[in-house]
Amino acid sequence: MIKLVVFDLDNVIIDGEAIDEIGKLANVEEDIAEITEKAMQGEIDFETSINQRVKLLEGISIDEIQKVADELPLMNGVAETIARLKEENLDVAIISGSFDVVAEKVKNKLGIEKVYTNSFTVEDGKLTGEVTGPLVSGSKLDILKDYVEDAGITLDEVVAVGDGANDISMIESAGYGIAFNAKDSVKEIADIVVDEKDLTKVLDEILNQLTTEKDIVTVEKEKTEDKKSNSGLPESNFVLADTIAGVRRQKDEKEAEISKIADEREEFNKIAKEQRKIRDELNASLKENLNKAIEFRNERNEINKAVEAAKKARNSVNDKIKNIEWTSGKRDKIKLENEIKKIDKIIETRVLDIKKENQLVKNANDLRKQLMEIHEDKSAKDEAQKLKKESEKEHEKVIEFSEKAQTAHEEMLKYFRKTDDIRTAADEAHKKFIEARQNAAAKHEEFKAILSDIHVINKKLGSNRPKKKKLDKKSSSESNKNREEKQKAEDIFKKFKEGGKVSTEELLLLQKYNIG
Repeated sequence: MIKLVVFDLDNVIIDGEAIDEIGKLANVEEDIAEITEKAMQGEIDFETSINQRVKLLEGISIDEIQKVADELPLMNGVAETIARLKEENLDVAIISGSFDVVAEKVKNKLGIEKVYTNSFTVEDGKLTGEVTGPLVSGSKLDILKDYVEDAGITLDEVVAVGDGANDISMIESAGYGIAFNAKDSVKEIADIVVDEKDLTKVLDEILNQLTTEKDIVTVEKEKTEDKKSNSGLPESNFVLADTIAGVRRQKDEKEAEISKIADEREEFNKIAKEQRKIRDELNASLKENLNKAIEFRNERNEINKAVEAAKKARNSVNDKIKNIEWTSGKRDKIKLENEIKKIDKIIETRVLDIKKENQLVKNANDLRKQLMEIHEDKSAKDEAQKLKKESEKEHEKVIEFSEKAQTAHEEMLKYFRKTDDIRTAADEAHKKFIEARQNAAAKHEEFKAILSDIHVINKKLGSNRPKKKKLDKKSSSESNKNREEKQKAEDIFKKFKEGGKVSTEELLLLQKYNIG
């Protein structure tokens, strides 16, 4: 049974990344966002990322941060979700690598009792650029394990909700892990993926799980109660007719009624069976599509590595070309050409006295003589041409691999979207399965009530049967047949108590031996 729901803070309880917003105070939000993204994708470890980001915040006033914390928006549906979870008597906690200055305000707004975060180090009202707390070097799973141990529960009784790489440990270990608008690496290991920025979607998943657990408990309880009960049937308050003929008519009516209810119950059981099959098939398809999405994601990532390698090779060749051109006299040549162009432009666009104009013409001619005397190194020029061709080849690889990576990325998105559609259909089938099962259970209760009435009728009719003359001799084969029929009737009643379907023929056999 679910007893605890644990949430990440940034991008889950609040709609945004707190440290990114704080970074705007020092105009370093882009640098922080870049580091945050690498951490969320799992490219760098969380401890390295948080130390790098907090270092960029050195000198910011804690009062200014308090104001930012006050203005951070809550995620859509969070208040309703937390309130409903508390109504279900579930504990709610936040475990986040974010900061207490933000978490405490959220805690007070939503009434969340337990919050585990890190803290800024502050001196003279300003950040020192250092951070402390249990989640700087420790994992969220470490915190969660301590929590459940103190609470006397198990990880199987926990729902964990998160979006980034540092949430993987707790999502993977919890009994029920939910990826909320998460990175691919988190979706891969989660039990449920929610891609809408609405926490009530997470609430729906948790309530569905609670309903399933309660259904299981109810079924087990009913089985236990049936075992304790002598007959398994409710007490009847049926009022008999005044005449035997009237009682017989009542019996005919009740038998017709119980037959109709038995058919209706069987129809609901049939629907439940069909919807369970549909749900299970969809869940199997869901897994296949998710695996396909992950397969294309991995393919894209491998191709992107090839893209980066080709870019690196191309840039390296381009650097060599620049070095050759600058060391072979080309730099001086370009410099002289630019000076000549500058002089020519002055002569063409300005009104000059003849003396000054003649001087400029002479200067330009002198520069042209110098230009003619410069000779590029032929071997260097040939090497540069060779390298340019090599650079073009590497650039073609970059384009080719980039297009392949984009194709794989689009395929990945297609399968992730398909996964969401399948999950929605599976949830709908599960709801129909639960509804049909509940309807079948209700019909079964009606069936038992009518069967109790029939037992009352049979007792009345049995007490008014004419006594048969005692036979001196009775066929042993007929006696054996009666014993076998009675044993069969007892087996039928046992099957009925366990919820099995009873046919009209079997019902008549129960009545014959007045069993139940």
